[in-house]
Amino acid sequence: MNSTESPPDWSSVEVVVPRQPGRLPGVSMAGFRQLAPARVDIAMVAHPSVTLFLDLSDGDSLVHDVHGRRECGSTVVGLVPGDLRLGGRATGGIECLQIRLSPVLAVAVFGASTDLSGTVVTLEDVWGRDAGRAEERLRAASSWDERFTIAADALGRRMSARPSLDPEVAAAWWLMRTSRGQVRVDGLASEVGWSRKRLWSRFRSQIGLTPKHAARLVRFDHAAHLLAAGNAAAQVAAKSGYVDQAHLHREVKAFTGVTPTAVAAAPWLAIDDVAWPTSFADLTPSAPPIHHVPTN
Repeated sequence: MNSTESPPDWSSVEVVVPRQPGRLPGVSMAGFRQLAPARVDIAMVAHPSVTLFLDLSDGDSLVHDVHGRRECGSTVVGLVPGDLRLGGRATGGIECLQIRLSPVLAVAVFGASTDLSGTVVTLEDVWGRDAGRAEERLRAASSWDERFTIAADALGRRMSARPSLDPEVAAAWWLMRTSRGQVRVDGLASEVGWSRKRLWSRFRSQIGLTPKHAARLVRFDHAAHLLAAGNAAAQVAAKSGYVDQAHLHREVKAFTGVTPTAVAAAPWLAIDDVAWPTSFADLTPSAPPIHHVPTN
């Protein structure tokens, strides 16, 4: 999102999503294939998910750069990674499967999110040899549908093998999402039947962020999508629960390092409605959240 950026020509990028999304509640997938030679260097915008990039490229690998630390190939991006850039060269064919996981599910798939928040690590660091096996199966697949099935099976096995997080923490996250971040920590604690101190401690240890910071991230995500949809900053501030436009500006700057105007033009948000068509499907309450593990 700066002058050195090489945004992709989305007309030369094939974007594929599962025909039947929602097989694993709280998991969204999208496949990307660069159809023409190009070099890509774009800033990514923070969103309330832990992201898994499975690099299926031929030749040059995808490169993630955050705070000067570079990781190549398949990676896991934690919550609020800061100044994160995604790069690569399509001369050998950039191809990747991107998976977004609710932090509630990420705990079961990767372990406590505390270890991932604010950083990027290789998939091998968290999955060991299973990372290479997963890549081999995905590369050998004959279609994106087969790849989505392979990925869902791999995630499902890991979820069933690990303990889930506290139901109260899951409920607090569900409430943040349904309120689009417009919720007070005291109110969350009261809803789940915990003290503010206990909620802060358990949420931080399992999700990787404090409840307040997590709510800010969810609210920012909603605001970023409103900005990308062409809404004026003043309207976005009012709709997203910010005190005023200056408050919105400060929060956008804190999460991205740039202005609301730059976020509105962010290349990564330009195809969000195509790659993540159900990104807000979980925002309609379908069951009482308190003391029940939510679906997202």
